[in-house]
Amino acid sequence: MTIATTGPSLLQHPVVPHERWLAQRRALLAQEKELTHLRDRIAAQRRALPWVRLEKPYVFDTTEGQRPLADLFDGRSQLLVQHFMFGPGWTQGCPSCSFMADHIAGMEVHLAHRDLSVLVVSRAPLAELQAFRRRMGWPFRWVSSDGNDFNHDFRVSFTPEERARGAVDYNFGPTDFPSEEAPGISLFYRDDAGTVFHTYSTYGRGVEAMMGTYDLLDLAPKGRDEHNPNYPMDWVRHHDRYEPASAGKAQAVAASSCHATV
Repeated sequence: MTIATTGPSLLQHPVVPHERWLAQRRALLAQEKELTHLRDRIAAQRRALPWVRLEKPYVFDTTEGQRPLADLFDGRSQLLVQHFMFGPGWTQGCPSCSFMADHIAGMEVHLAHRDLSVLVVSRAPLAELQAFRRRMGWPFRWVSSDGNDFNHDFRVSFTPEERARGAVDYNFGPTDFPSEEAPGISLFYRDDAGTVFHTYSTYGRGVEAMMGTYDLLDLAPKGRDEHNPNYPMDWVRHHDRYEPASAGKAQAVAASSCHATV
């Protein structure tokens, strides 16, 4: 499918004098401020959620050997985990999850100075993860949950039996998901005694929190310019697999097996 760069909605878009534009922009600003205040209220409710103490000792394969989750906070009290879709035997990671991960490098230093560490977790063996990480040039920490229940407990990996039932438990309810792996973000807190608490998780469209590119596209005249209702992110590629971007021309795209539309 080729995404058109110019459609009827742009060719026929209203053009008005500046004064009229300014009046409508001010009206929209009032709604934007309302949305900002709503986001602030929801963020406060999110922080007020009760926590769950982790009783299971999840141990991960890391480049420094096997380490429990409590040791992966990198000296900080808060940890953000990206549940990255990369299952055992896959030749490469999910393009959409890679799109999320591309945003980490610019944010990580700022997050660290707010007492928040970042960790990427996948179920594929560590050697496969590290090979793909080197290919993509990512500096962040990536560990393997191969051999523990972390992915299954946090509902981002599904057994063949679960999938055979026609719906899996994802995004806090039953849904039909097309892959054995799913995307997500989870947050944890570690107290001075080393006890780890699960504080928050988000899935489906919630993972757009890591996709700052979308925030900028939403400001642009063409917006996200996505036209596939079943998988809007079919335009996303691994950043080393895009064709050279041509001014005024869109690229042909093909559907991927992973998405974040639930």
